[in-house]
Amino acid sequence: MGEASASNPVIRSLTFDCTGDPYDLGLFWSELLGRPLADDDKPGDPEALIVDPSGGPTLLFVHVPEDKAAKNRIHLDLKPQGRTRSAEVERALALGARRIADHTRPDGGGWVVLADPEGNEFCVERGESE
Repeated sequence: MGEASASNPVIRSLTFDCTGDPYDLGLFWSELLGRPLADDDKPGDPEALIVDPSGGPTLLFVHVPEDKAAKNRIHLDLKPQGRTRSAEVERALALGARRIADHTRPDGGGWVVLADPEGNEFCVERGESE
């Protein structure tokens, strides 16, 4: 692997396309991740943004006219902090996520696949307390 240098790009945003209101989808992820939407975002805007306070990539939600047609080719893997995978899954479902598949192994490893309100898949792995 090459070393980072001033000429290499950095990931600025992970962008989610959505056919609904980007603000609504942004609210789901804001609640799930515990990060606020940008102060100037409001319902009906064509975009909504969540900034990572630690300086990591932002999450950008953009309105597009096309429906989602297939499984995501890239997705987020979430590691719960301060709660179990089961508790995190239940919290996500209460926020509006949908369960797709449970790949929890007998030894406690594995993951649960969920989808956000627009159908974007994400995985919840074993929590750090497990």
